[in-house]
Amino acid sequence: MKMVPGEGVEPSLSCLNQILSLARLPVPPSRQGAKRGKYKKSRRWGKPARADLLTSRAMRPDEFSYDLPAELIAQYPPARRGDSRLLAVDARAGALSGREFRDLPFEDLPGLLRAGDLLVLNDTRVIPARLYGTKPSGGRIEVLLERLLDDRTALAQVRGGKGLRAGSCISLDGGGTLRVLGRRDEFFRIAADHDEPFSGLLSRVGHVPLPPYIKHEATEQDRERYQTVFARVPGAVAAPTAGLHFTAVLLDRIQAAGVETGFVTLHVGAGTFQPVRTALLEDHHMHSEHVEVSRQLCEQVRACRDRNGRVIAVGTTVVRSLEAAVRDGELKPLDGETTLFIYPGFRFQVVDALITNFHLPESTLLMLVCAFAGTKLVMRAYQHAVLKRYRFFSYGDAMFVERE
Repeated sequence: MKMVPGEGVEPSLSCLNQILSLARLPVPPSRQGAKRGKYKKSRRWGKPARADLLTSRAMRPDEFSYDLPAELIAQYPPARRGDSRLLAVDARAGALSGREFRDLPFEDLPGLLRAGDLLVLNDTRVIPARLYGTKPSGGRIEVLLERLLDDRTALAQVRGGKGLRAGSCISLDGGGTLRVLGRRDEFFRIAADHDEPFSGLLSRVGHVPLPPYIKHEATEQDRERYQTVFARVPGAVAAPTAGLHFTAVLLDRIQAAGVETGFVTLHVGAGTFQPVRTALLEDHHMHSEHVEVSRQLCEQVRACRDRNGRVIAVGTTVVRSLEAAVRDGELKPLDGETTLFIYPGFRFQVVDALITNFHLPESTLLMLVCAFAGTKLVMRAYQHAVLKRYRFFSYGDAMFVERE
């Protein structure tokens, strides 16, 4: 069965309608990822033996496969933001103790945090990146922006784009024109014609880029709910979905408990969630995404280390941002591109705990979570989530897990 990786994004326009059939319960892989390095008790920075990977064997995508009943794919957000569930995973409790997993409401998250911790969120803002229009031939077309290159040019996936060449024009529903400039790998490079930049064009005729496993057309509710309450910097074509559970009230409670908050910016692009098409993980190349890690956040992380607090990432995008900003064993400011691919064997140097949604089988996002907490434990957690009828993917529930 073919699975399409993704977290709140359309991973490949050619993969529409190939998401998940009714299935049996997940079966954990029989082999664990490579042994990870121990984290120093001092919790200070330490230069790794290698830059990132400590894996000793090749891994295949199908080692991260599981099956899921289609009815557990969340089609809508909960009635109220924050009314979701949280699976707390405790690797130290042991599988035989009966306390390895705790089923909680998400609003109980502050009870898992400690005074002195640092909660890091991604403040990217989703843009209405889906456009509909007509080719010169009269054929219908769907454009999903991958990323804005500037206010007048962008990279995009185009469904129904056969026959488009440099110079072709796309007439958009609602008015406006896109001009094809050429190709870059699997993406079209396009420009907004005439005097209207993309910022105005998307605001006027753009649609919320819901993922393909959500079957309804985007609504006004999706415009609000497929966006975090702390979204600030426009540029993402998919939401950092672990952040969708947070409300202003919950964030106030977390800060009142002595937990500091900080922000990174990673503009999530559709290319990140392309399926792993290589036979071995080490041969997969991630698409580039823009990331910003500020000097202020680096200082917050250092202060957290000094007080022996934990750095808690809200979402896989935050993990990638922080770990990509480590150079010479130290977290440093970063304003640029990252193609960091995290899979089992990766040596984490910044993040101590992770809040994340449940991800698609064989996705790079699930591989990251397995790298963080261990493949066997994560796959057992997914099996538990299926048995307990958790909601999966972008509008679904969440999991909290610490690194061993």
